[in-house]
Amino acid sequence: MNSRERIKAAEKSLVKEFEQIEDIRDYNQEKVLNAFVENKVAPEHFYTVSGYGHDDLGREVLDKVFADVFKAEKAIARVHFASGTHTLACCLFGNLRPGNKLISAAGSPYDTMQEVMGTAGDDATKEDSLIAHGVLYDEVPLKDNEVDYEKLEEMIDETVTMVLIQRSKGYSTRNSLSIDDIERICKIVKSKNPNCICFVDNCYGEFVDSREPLEAGADLIAGSLIKNPGGGIVEAGGYIAGKAKYVDKSANRLTAPGIGSEGGAMFNQHRLMFQGLFMAPSVVCDAVKGAVLAAKIFEEIGYDSAPKYNEKRTDIIQNIIFGSPEPLEQFCRTIQSLSPVNGYVTPIPEYIPGYEDKVIMAGGTFIEGSTIELSADGPMRAPYVAYMQGGLNYAHVKIALTKFLDNLI
Repeated sequence: MNSRERIKAAEKSLVKEFEQIEDIRDYNQEKVLNAFVENKVAPEHFYTVSGYGHDDLGREVLDKVFADVFKAEKAIARVHFASGTHTLACCLFGNLRPGNKLISAAGSPYDTMQEVMGTAGDDATKEDSLIAHGVLYDEVPLKDNEVDYEKLEEMIDETVTMVLIQRSKGYSTRNSLSIDDIERICKIVKSKNPNCICFVDNCYGEFVDSREPLEAGADLIAGSLIKNPGGGIVEAGGYIAGKAKYVDKSANRLTAPGIGSEGGAMFNQHRLMFQGLFMAPSVVCDAVKGAVLAAKIFEEIGYDSAPKYNEKRTDIIQNIIFGSPEPLEQFCRTIQSLSPVNGYVTPIPEYIPGYEDKVIMAGGTFIEGSTIELSADGPMRAPYVAYMQGGLNYAHVKIALTKFLDNLI
């Protein structure tokens, strides 16, 4: 069986899984469409104002659409967020004060977030961290690579101000958290301390399920617009959604107290942000279908891969455990060679700001750093895992997997 035949056979066996993914797409697409219709999105909302950015009607309507989509009291979507990490940091610094306690519910967070906390990074970086600003920080260690719910319940009391729930696995081999997992965490937290803020890092998870974390008991969520909700066309930015008081405090951290979400020129990005959000459910659907196909193929050729092709998905990430550096590098180079941008470039492992280990990244993307576009990366440390994500269209993922199989023959 050649590579194309193997791919075709895999697709035929995935009809049930693909139908389930498409059902979620249809539900989410209707949800997004309804938010646009209800908020009367019109061409005049695609134009911006300059200077301070006051009285920007398009920005106000965009925020309302995001709020409706994510079932939030309030939301802000801004091009000014430099990254997902920056967006999350605004939520943390905006809502935590010296002496407040923050707990991570699922072990250590993503590498870049460890620097925000102050548990990683050089001395200069740690001086500007949450811990350096007097925030008390602790983590619920994983138990058998899963959330330790008993330990979580033990650690939550009236002194805990916020619990951070990272939906996606990051550079770890734990399972990403399903909406049901997030709901269970929130119920435990609220039963022990009703005033504790349940804050979800929603990166990589938007529109993968029919529910979002705010519908499962979370108080605040945040994510990146160069990931799922930007639909692959938003050039930069992030969003925050949830209870109005927490969103407002986060906005004050992005701009300044007294300005909050009322200022900030948007540099004619409105249309892309509206359009990207509208496209997002379909783009995410194709990315998830690509990840499921990858899981099926890697299982067939003998690599340990997670999630399995028939497991319920909660984010767009597929991790493949290669066990040694060479196949990890080969996989990333194959992805890079089949990228529409910089396809001629050969990625090599290198140190990147925010990461403790060298990282190899394959990302020939139209938007720099976009992970809703087909990309793959991984830290150069055991067990040498490639994290594959994205795909603006399913066909691109299929082509890349076919080529990788060709290289193995």
